[in-house]
Amino acid sequence: MPKAVRITGRTSSITNSFVNGIIPVIAPSEADIDEALGILGMSDEVVCAYCGDDASEWDHLRPLVIGKQPTGYISEISNLVPACGKCNQSKGNKPWREWMFGAAPRSPKTRGVVDIEERATRLAAYEQWRTPTRLDFAEVVGAELWQKHWENHAAIVQLMRDAEVTVEMIRERIATASTPLEPAPLAEAEAESAA
Repeated sequence: MPKAVRITGRTSSITNSFVNGIIPVIAPSEADIDEALGILGMSDEVVCAYCGDDASEWDHLRPLVIGKQPTGYISEISNLVPACGKCNQSKGNKPWREWMFGAAPRSPKTRGVVDIEERATRLAAYEQWRTPTRLDFAEVVGAELWQKHWENHAAIVQLMRDAEVTVEMIRERIATASTPLEPAPLAEAEAESAA
């Protein structure tokens, strides 16, 4: 059964949006992609760098957000690897090696990926391929603008907390309503709409 959604349970999505919204995206050249895939052993077939399943997306090898703050890394080929959805979601913002060999649900070790050592060796080589860009956003944009960005974030999170209080009051009133909640019979609803 589904559980009641908590508005404040989505604050990490807001934080990720506030970081991802400012992250530069540098499109790679075809030569860059070919070189990257070659280092990862994917010249013939593009698969998840972590587990070998079909790749469906690109994952940031080094996380963009840690502790609700940007790490300074950006979206560029030296910080992106092909991944499957299971691995990308399971890894989250954890360091890739710690996650791969850790006990996280759906990590390569947990799923028994047989060539995990070989994959880790390729990822380590990939990490050494190029020095990734790392920005000090506050320094680049200035302290005042950076502070304004995070004040906007704090205001939205506070609105979410306020909304959660309102949601709780609505839930309580629904729960104590004198009329029990019952779904309308489907046949009657269809007959009414056809008339």
